[in-house]
Amino acid sequence: MSKQKVCLVSLGCPKNLVDAEVMLGHLPPDRFEITTDEETADILIINTCAFINDAQEESVDTILEAASFKEEGQCRMLIVTGCLPQRYREELAAELPEVDLFMGTGDAARIVELIDQWQQQSGKQLNATTADPQALYDHMTPRAKASPFYSAYVKIAEGCSNHCSYCIIPKLRGMLRSRSIESIVLEVQKLVKEGVKEVNLIAQDITAFGQDRSDGATLEKLLRELVKIEDLNWLRLLYAYPDGVSDELIELIASEDKICNYLDLPFQHINDDILSMMNRRIDEQGSRQLISRLRERIPNITLRTSFIVGFPGETEAQYQQLLAFVEEGHFDRVGVFRYSREEGTAAAKLDNQVDETIKKRRLDKLMKAQSRVSFRKHRELVGQVVPVLIEGYSEETELLLQGRSPSQAPDIDGLVYVTSGQADVGDIVDLKITDTTEYDLIGEMVGFEE
Repeated sequence: MSKQKVCLVSLGCPKNLVDAEVMLGHLPPDRFEITTDEETADILIINTCAFINDAQEESVDTILEAASFKEEGQCRMLIVTGCLPQRYREELAAELPEVDLFMGTGDAARIVELIDQWQQQSGKQLNATTADPQALYDHMTPRAKASPFYSAYVKIAEGCSNHCSYCIIPKLRGMLRSRSIESIVLEVQKLVKEGVKEVNLIAQDITAFGQDRSDGATLEKLLRELVKIEDLNWLRLLYAYPDGVSDELIELIASEDKICNYLDLPFQHINDDILSMMNRRIDEQGSRQLISRLRERIPNITLRTSFIVGFPGETEAQYQQLLAFVEEGHFDRVGVFRYSREEGTAAAKLDNQVDETIKKRRLDKLMKAQSRVSFRKHRELVGQVVPVLIEGYSEETELLLQGRSPSQAPDIDGLVYVTSGQADVGDIVDLKITDTTEYDLIGEMVGFEE
C-alpha cells in the first residue's frame, strides 16, 4: 500500500508551530510521507490562527487556496485545524464545504484517528473540535521538529488565565495548564542531544508558569534546572507578562550566561485608563519601574514589547502619551497591532470604537518612531563584539552568511549579515559589528583571515 503524502501549512505564532510539529510527529512513517509540495500532497493540513481579524482573513485565504489543489493537484483530503475551527466550530462547516475535517486546538494527537474516521465514513465532512481543549504535550509526545536543527521552541504551558479584555485566547486555548519541570527538562535534554543549541521557551504567559500546579513549580525554578544542561548555549524567554517579572527572575537573567539578555514583555499601552479597560494588572508607574529595574541590573538587555493602538475610547491625547513613551527609547524592538474587535471579548462591547483609518495612522506613526529608536540603538553596537549563531547563506546573496545574535529571536527580530569569515550552519562565532540598519546588524568574524 503506497504512503499518503501529507503537507502541513502552519500559520501564526511559534506556539501554533509546536502544535503542528506534534501533529506531524503522530503520523506513522510507514503510512504517511511528509512533503512541502502542496501540488503533490494527498492530504493538506492548514493549521490556522484566529487571534485577530487579519489572522482570520489570512487563515481563510490559505484554506481556499489549498482547496484549489483538490481540483488542480493530488489533494484528496483537506484538514483545517487550530484556532479558527476552535473559535467558529458551528459556522465553518457550512461556510467551507471544501474542508473534509475540522480539528480544534486540543486535537493534534488525534490526527491519525480522525483521518481514519473520515475515511471510514466515506469522506463525509467531519467536525471533531471539542468545546473545552485540555491537551498538554509532554516530553514523551511524538514531535517532528520543523525548525532548524540548532534551534527549538519548547512550550512550557498551554492556555491562559489572564482574561485581558481584548483577547480571545482563553476561549480558544483554555485556562492555564503548566507542564512539570521534570518533563520540560527531559525534553530540552533530548533536544540538546540532537544538536539544538538555542531553546526558546514559549507560552501565552511564561511568568504564570506553575501557578496552576500544586508542586511549587515556578519559572525561576525551571530556569535553574535548565541552565545545568551541558551543551545548551542559549535560553530565550518569550512572552512574559510584565507584572510577573520578579527580582529573582531579573537576577537569574543577569547572572546566568546561558539565559539570553533578552525579554519579550507585552506592555500593550502606557495610559492608565486604557490599561485598566484592557484589564491589565500593571499601570504606567509599574511599567516604568520594571524597565528601570531591568536596565539597572542588566544594562545590555534587549527589550521587545508590543502595543495596541485604537483600543475603544483611545483619545488622541492617550495615543500621544503612548507615542511619547516609545520615543523615549525604552525598547529595542516593538510590534504594533491595530485593535481588533473580537466577538466574545469584553472589549468588543465597549462604546467609542476607533475608526480603522485612525488606527492605521496611529500604527504607522508609532512604527516610524520606533524605527528611529531601533536605528539609534543599533548604531551604539558598532565596534562591539557579539556572539552570532550562523543560520546559513543570506536569502539576498550567497556571498554573505547570515545569523542571529542573542538579542534577535527567530522569525520576529532582524538578522546579522556576515561580511567576512567562514563557519558551518549551527556554529556560534564572535562577530565585530561594523554597520547596521534599523533592524539588522552587519559584521565580520573576529580572528578570521582571508
